[in-house]
Amino acid sequence: MGKPYADIKRAWDVARKEAGLRDVRIHDLRHSAASFMINAGIDLYAIGRILGHADHQSTMRYSHLADTTLLAAVEAGAAQMKGFA
Repeated sequence: MGKPYADIKRAWDVARKEAGLRDVRIHDLRHSAASFMINAGIDLYAIGRILGHADHQSTMRYSHLADTTLLAAVEAGAAQMKGFA
């Protein structure tokens, strides 16, 4: 039986090379995953916990909202206002 991994650098380099993604970093995947979760409607608190952030300011750096997500937010707010007219 082999020793446990202390470092994934070599395995990561092999995976990137085989996938043809030489410039992709693990941090890039983390950033993308957080952005996908935000655009899926997961709240920042939950995403921050998943990423292990101590405060919401760190999580905010990952919150690149897609135009469709922003439009949906505006439409949801407008729908709520219809009841007040």
